[in-house]
Order: sequence, then C-alpha cells, then structure tokens
Amino acid sequence: MSCNCGENNCNNNSRRNFLLTGLMATTAAVTGCTDKNNPFAPEEKVKLTGEKVKLLSVNGEVIEIDKAYLKPVPELPHLSNAEERRGIPGKKFVMVIDLARCKNLRKCQSACNHMHQVHPGQNWIKVLGMEDADHTAPYWQPTTCMHCDEPPCVKVCPVDATFKRQDGIVLIDSDRCIGCRFCMAACPYSTRVFNWEEPVLTKEVAEQDYSCETSMPQKKGTVGKCDFCPDMTRKGELPHCVSACPNGVFMFGDMNEDSVTNGAETFRFSDLIRDKAGYRLMEDLGTKPSVYYLPPVNRNFPYESGLETETDKK
Repeated sequence: MSCNCGENNCNNNSRRNFLLTGLMATTAAVTGCTDKNNPFAPEEKVKLTGEKVKLLSVNGEVIEIDKAYLKPVPELPHLSNAEERRGIPGKKFVMVIDLARCKNLRKCQSACNHMHQVHPGQNWIKVLGMEDADHTAPYWQPTTCMHCDEPPCVKVCPVDATFKRQDGIVLIDSDRCIGCRFCMAACPYSTRVFNWEEPVLTKEVAEQDYSCETSMPQKKGTVGKCDFCPDMTRKGELPHCVSACPNGVFMFGDMNEDSVTNGAETFRFSDLIRDKAGYRLMEDLGTKPSVYYLPPVNRNFPYESGLETETDKK
C-alpha cells in the first residue's frame, strides 16, 4: 500500500503508532516475525506482546508486525567534527510546513528551545502572525532556518563556521564562530540569533564536549539557529519540532526518497507540493530553500490572537 497525498485519504491513525524504516525509522530495528510467510522470520521464537506497530518498508509498503519483533538500535559511536560537518551520504533533507494546520500552540518552539537549551527570550523557531493584504484573512506562519541550497550565510562567513553539508543541512560550528554576525546580515529570512549572554545550561550539557551536530553546548558570543536536528535524523528520528506538534504542521523527509512525514501521515513529497500548491519564501532571491510551505486554505482552526508578541507581528 503506497501513501496517498490527498489529505482526506491519508492514514489518520494515532501519530505515534507509525514507525518508519530508513530515515524515518524510530530507534528500532526489525528482527522479524515467526510466520513462515513473513520475510522477517527470526531464527528463534519471540514471545508476542499483542501490540501492533506499522512500518514503512523500503519499497513503500506499509506492513504491520508485533512490537516484540523490534529491538533497540545500539548507541551511535562518537562522531568526529569532520564526520559531523560531512553529513549523511545519499540524503537530501527537506521540510514542509502546512499553514492550514497551525493554531499557534508553539509546541514546536518550546520543544526546540528545550532540547537545544536556547537562551530564554530567544527562539530558533518563530511563529509569525501574517496577513498578506488588507481585508485578507490572517494566519500563523512558523519560520525556521531555510537550509538553502545556495545559502548566502555560508558565502559570507570568513572562518568557515557556517557550512552546508552534503545532505543539505546548513549548520554553525561554534568552535569556529567569531561572532562577526556577517551571516545574520546576509540571511534574508532573519532566522539567526546572537548569543549576547552566557547560556543557561544544565550541568550535564555544560560538561559535554561541543558538537556542531547537536549545536550544544551553546556559547556566548556566537550565532545560533534551527539546525534540522541532525543528531535525531542520524538516529532515524524526526526533528523535535515535528514530533512536538500535535496538529501535524511540520513534515520532514528525504527529497531523494520523495517522502515526508509528520509522524502520523506519510506523503509523497513531489505530489504533495504539486497538488497543494507548495511554495518557498523569497523564491526570486535564488537561495533555493529546503523548507516548503503549503498555503493556509481550508484551515483546520480559526485564527486566534493573543500569544504573539510585538516582534512576532508582520
């Protein structure tokens, strides 16, 4: 059974019972099933739990197996700075944001801030109240780093602190960042923030070695931004903003596999963008963002103000 890109026809089961292999797999590996006709039959019998999970096979078919046939994937080995900067071979990560589903709950923002220990008062994800013209309906627009294929921020960085990986993710290496903020001036989307003060870190995080793949620990005098959570994608999990959103606003996936998911629904990326009239911000600049938007038509929720700040209003 292949995914169907029509919103009403997509799998509407619980958000968390949809496990994916490959990029969107959870931290589990299929060990197999005992049925003779099942291609995942293990060498020894497994005690069934009765709890079923769904997996997306490599050929795009949804299969259902007992949870007993999953086993944890061992912790990934420590990566060198060169490996983190190189990225994941064969991948081209992409995000789709469905504006019709956004209710301004800001669960995405809270999850991002918490997991990256962003300094209070700063946000790597901004949720903007938008209105395209007078007498048109307002809507909410989550804004992340666009992870451009032609990133102007990378071109202006004098110390190679901002760089683009082979999987399309644009990151900042705070060990190299000198705080010149040229990248902030070059970014047309204003998605970067400057760490003016010492970050508020837990003891555990403060004692960690710095990793540009986790963007932690944050450092005073450097620039921070949305990083697409590459440490999560390397483990086969979704970025924190995608997992935290209860309305399925964010979809993440691999353009090379032509697939994106919000954890509950899986879509063929090319069909979704074509059928829903997807677009990218400031297309005329030639930056080629990896973040696509679906227009706010047939919205799931009415526009309600109250959570936005003055700086959020556009």
